[in-house]
Amino acid sequence: MFQDEARFGRINEPRRCWAPGLVRPEALYQTVREYTFTYAAVSPHDGVLDSLILPVVDSEAMLLFLKEVSSRHSEEFVMMILDKAGWHIAKEVAVPENMRLVFLPAYSPQLNPVEHLWDEIKEKWFTNKVFQSLEAVEDLLADALAALENDEKRIHSLTGFDWINSINLKAT
Repeated sequence: MFQDEARFGRINEPRRCWAPGLVRPEALYQTVREYTFTYAAVSPHDGVLDSLILPVVDSEAMLLFLKEVSSRHSEEFVMMILDKAGWHIAKEVAVPENMRLVFLPAYSPQLNPVEHLWDEIKEKWFTNKVFQSLEAVEDLLADALAALENDEKRIHSLTGFDWINSINLKAT
C-alpha cells in the first residue's frame, strides 16, 4: 500500500470551468484559513483505499491511521510505502506487527500514486466550491472518499502505475 496525507480547507483557487458560448462563468473565491487533513493508503493492485479525516498531521495522528489500516487488514501483512515526513519517521510511531514501513526517496512525490487521488478529489469534488464551515469541507471530503473507497476499478485506474503493476506480489 502507498500512503500520503493531504490538506483540504476553506481556501479555494478558481479553476477553469465549462460555460455556454459567449457566457463568462463566475467562480466564487474565498481565503479562510481553516483546514482539515486526510490520510489515505491505497493498494494499486486491487484498488483498495483506506482513509481517515483527522484535524492534524503529527506522529499521534499517523499512529492512529496506521492502527486503523492494520485493523482493516488484520489477516494480511501490509508493506506501507510512504515519504519521509517528520511524523512518519518520529520515534513515537510504533509500527503495528502486521505492517512494515518502506520509505520513498526524498523529494519524489511523483512516485506516490496517492498524489493522483488528491488531484481527483480536488478536481471532481472541490473545484470552484465555497464552504460556510470546516464541517462542510469535511462532509464533502467524506462523501468523496466514500465514493472512491467503493470504486476499486477507479482507484486501480488512478493509482496503477505501470511500474507498480509490473511487480509480481506472489513472488515477493
